[in-house]
Amino acid sequence: MKILIAEDDPVSRRLLEAFLRKWGYAVIAVAKGDDAWALLDAEDPPRLAILDWMMPGIEGVEICRRVRGKIGRPYTYMILLTARGHKQSLLAGLKAGADDYLSKPFDAEELRARLQVGERILKVQDELIAARDALHFQATHDVLTGVASRGAAFEFLVRELARAHRENKLVGIVLADIDHFKTINDKHGHMAGDVVLQEIARRMTKCTRPYDCVGRYGGEEFLMIFPTSTDEGILRLAERMRKAIAATPVRTAEGEIAITASFGVLVTHGSGQNDVNELLRIVDAALYRAKRAGRNRVERAELAGEQRLDTLSPAAI
Repeated sequence: MKILIAEDDPVSRRLLEAFLRKWGYAVIAVAKGDDAWALLDAEDPPRLAILDWMMPGIEGVEICRRVRGKIGRPYTYMILLTARGHKQSLLAGLKAGADDYLSKPFDAEELRARLQVGERILKVQDELIAARDALHFQATHDVLTGVASRGAAFEFLVRELARAHRENKLVGIVLADIDHFKTINDKHGHMAGDVVLQEIARRMTKCTRPYDCVGRYGGEEFLMIFPTSTDEGILRLAERMRKAIAATPVRTAEGEIAITASFGVLVTHGSGQNDVNELLRIVDAALYRAKRAGRNRVERAELAGEQRLDTLSPAAI
């Protein structure tokens, strides 16, 4: 693990460095508080730090205060090295954000034990963050396909419609449905159906931009939201996805399965004339027109009374 030593006394700094390297740490040693703060304020700061309270430039206690003031950064476990023995001084250091302190002259074994405590705390915190991130991913993504969950896609649509209305821009809404998916499950089994869903999600996602949203709307149906789209652009995009799905069969343990999908598309500027559920109903109706017209096609929906923003010319998707 990488560890920072900030100590202006050269003898004490070299002694610390020798012990830490012997214990297997990757050591960065500096003599000034300004240099220590620059390292701790960097993109990949050391996770452990031993800071002398009194040193040129920024003092150790002030560095602790600044580090704790940074939001959203990996936690750094900081030990203050001090000759101050007064209780009030030590309390001030802990209140500033130090995790521990060690009195000068330090005992090597005591220092090692305190560093091991710091490593355990960092490990537990990293595990908690990983668990939190995993739970957040599970809450916002479809477990099978890895695309956004229905709820997350719906929230994304609500935000983009509000932004489109506020900024007088367009947003594209697409519903896609895999053709004859029940037949695939009945003939090849649900495991093969799962592989088909995963591959279709991958092919559609590959056609999108980083700031677009692809979500599983339910069963074999997908909801996609495309900010700053145009009528022509969303039609071309949906057609590109349709072709990508139909181009090659999906390989499964049960053999290759030819797949097609039908699409309903709508471009709107989020005027507020229709709520989100009504917009989805309109797109869904266009999707079912595509189904009734023979499947494997793109059908466009229009909002009655909504004026097109033909003067907008964002880059084509």
